[in-house]
Amino acid sequence: MTSIDEFSVKEITVSRQSPGEERQAALCQIYAQVLERQPYGFERKQLAKSEAEFLRNKIGVKRFLRELGHSEVYLNEFYYNSSNPKFIELCFKHFIGRAPGGQTEMRHYCDILMRHGVKAMITALLDSEDYLRHFGCFTVPHAWSEESYPSPKTFLETDILLHELHGRRGWIVPTMTWHDLRLNCDGGSCGLPAAQTSGPTSATTPGLEALHQVLSTMGPQDLEKFASTLSAADRDKLRHLLMQPAH
Repeated sequence: MTSIDEFSVKEITVSRQSPGEERQAALCQIYAQVLERQPYGFERKQLAKSEAEFLRNKIGVKRFLRELGHSEVYLNEFYYNSSNPKFIELCFKHFIGRAPGGQTEMRHYCDILMRHGVKAMITALLDSEDYLRHFGCFTVPHAWSEESYPSPKTFLETDILLHELHGRRGWIVPTMTWHDLRLNCDGGSCGLPAAQTSGPTSATTPGLEALHQVLSTMGPQDLEKFASTLSAADRDKLRHLLMQPAH
């Protein structure tokens, strides 16, 4: 597997003293990181005011990131068609440069999203200690590599997430979920693995505990979306699995 280091980019820092060409380069890098592409022409019109203020040194990197994350450009691309867990995972990738650190962190931001809305959740990420420690107020977010991640699992899932092509596995099941459950979700349609579903099922089935943990973070609408990505046969297998207690 390719290491995270190979996905790291040259760190770009923009201050009040930065010349115009540096701010323009930073703008392109922000779009590459957050949108995973450069904006289309009609999207640029929606972002024109924020862009102009950023290029004229009226707002900094963090303020521009917040306005981009709150914009219809970002929400149309990543939020409206996604489940909450998938969207939160993508926000971590875009604004923090890593995968969520586990179900506790995922639940924390799911709670903010459900109680206070999508803009409050993005603001909370940008105000987080992790964001401040790695990027401060002036550095463009990027994938990073260091000796200490929240867990070895976070390191592995970050590496997988950074290599995931935009939309490759659909908009419902987070990368951390399909990896935990050993699901094959290429193309957005998931299939439960044979080793998990064939023969008698017990509480020791590989991935069963992860399945319960993951589904506990999903609301009714997200659960319906998740079920819709499975075949009828796999939905029956899923119901059977959920009848088993997790340890």
